[in-house]
Amino acid sequence: MTRQDGVDLVVGQWARERPDLDTEAMAVFGRIYRAARLAGDAQERCYARFGITRADFDVLATLRRAGDPDGLSPGRLTSALMLTSGGMTSRLDRLERAGHLLRTPDPGDRRALLVRLTDSGRALIDEAVAAGLEVQQQLLGGLTAVQRRQVSDLLRDLLTSVEENAPA
Repeated sequence: MTRQDGVDLVVGQWARERPDLDTEAMAVFGRIYRAARLAGDAQERCYARFGITRADFDVLATLRRAGDPDGLSPGRLTSALMLTSGGMTSRLDRLERAGHLLRTPDPGDRRALLVRLTDSGRALIDEAVAAGLEVQQQLLGGLTAVQRRQVSDLLRDLLTSVEENAPA
């Protein structure tokens, strides 16, 4: 028998009070929400050791993954992170003040800017991503390698289903 969790309690209470409801989706998404919150909190604590937030990490990681030494435009960053331009500007301001990135004129368009990592920003994100992955591996410590692959595959299928069926 599989261990019981807090979601089982909630679903059981609904089954008792409203046996007419199919609560299977509630069980799936309840577990996803709870796991995401707990994992997100663990990541936040991890990145705090480096003096950055998860939001800061996302910007630095996006620049690092892009692999372009010239950087990305603020618009491409905004799009990649699904932010508003105002939200991106405040993140860029904070990270630039901390010395982790630079905004420089785009040589191809003098009206535009490029955002790129500084050497210290690159070193910081390289350390932070390794530490964050270590935390994630620790969180998955109760699963076998086979179970981790199964969960990943099932979540991919779930995400595809949600993306295809979410109301516009």
